[in-house]
Amino acid sequence: MPEDRPWYRDPRLVVARRDVASLSREKTIVLALLIQLFVAGFSSFLVVGLTSLYDPGSVSAGEVEVAVTGDARDALLDAAAEQEGADAVAYRNPDAAILAFEERRVDAVLNARYVEAASGDGNRIAVTARVPEGSVRSTLIVVEVRRVLNALERQERVERAGSLDTDPVPLPPEASASPYFGFTYTVLIPLLLFLPAFISGSVVVDTITEEIERGTLELLRVAPVSLLDVVDGKALGMVLLAPAQALLWVLLLMGNGIPVANVPAILLFVAAVAVVVVTIGVVLGVAMQRRRPAQLLYSVLTLVVFGAAVLLPEHPATTVAKLAVDSPTLLTYGHVAGSVVLAVAGYAVARQYVAGVDADAL
Repeated sequence: MPEDRPWYRDPRLVVARRDVASLSREKTIVLALLIQLFVAGFSSFLVVGLTSLYDPGSVSAGEVEVAVTGDARDALLDAAAEQEGADAVAYRNPDAAILAFEERRVDAVLNARYVEAASGDGNRIAVTARVPEGSVRSTLIVVEVRRVLNALERQERVERAGSLDTDPVPLPPEASASPYFGFTYTVLIPLLLFLPAFISGSVVVDTITEEIERGTLELLRVAPVSLLDVVDGKALGMVLLAPAQALLWVLLLMGNGIPVANVPAILLFVAAVAVVVVTIGVVLGVAMQRRRPAQLLYSVLTLVVFGAAVLLPEHPATTVAKLAVDSPTLLTYGHVAGSVVLAVAGYAVARQYVAGVDADAL
């Protein structure tokens, strides 16, 4: 680069600005960004609906009418009385209970009967449940029925404790945790923060292969710009775009009343992940030179790499969640530092590979 050229005229920055500006013409990328923007901007409303899919038990189904029949119905009625969302009605005749279910006068039918124990003396309670199918409310009814059955199990364990030969292991105390809190920090925030990084890698694959397929790479090199400068510029634009999007999503989440702690560390981690996936995209784009096979292999490799992350002492999503709730450990900070080292080393190796590629052969 000539000495009198200002820093902002560096060819790598010029290529980066050109690629970022061209994203507005990519309908798929714009649509993906708008979806993320909508989720982040209206997260306080969406989190309620999304949590109902993540944890149906967190949403009240209203009053569920349950028909209870069988010779063990009294035990089941006592268990149902402990649940606020279930209203149990006793039916002496099982056929009458099924008829009420078919006429939609009750939401579910539970047939509880005593049967002989598989081993030893005594008996056990066998419950057959009948619930509707094919609707969202069916899932919520199943949740209420499961709560009733769990209450029955606890009730029977307490009543039959004197018949045990050995004391069972005590259950840990129940923790009163909000399902919205868990969903927000373990699913929603990691999803919003990692998606920009994966999109950046996909865009790099597209831009490099399209320059080669359309023959515009040769025009860029006439500037004169080396192949390494072109690759650096494309990678730089996409790497900077990922943490910029992540920062916007974090600000929108905060605006919706969802606090996010350790924002600088989170952005550094997102940038490191973006460098890793962009490096994969750069190597595949230069090596394969065709968009479709390069994109397919990029998708497979990123899924494999992210899936293999479960073997780490701490999954990347867990790292983000711990940072966001302000409960990081030394291992969490170690993952952030390790990701930065991996990103720098990986891209250094990728640059050496690109520098050794004959640009005239592309």
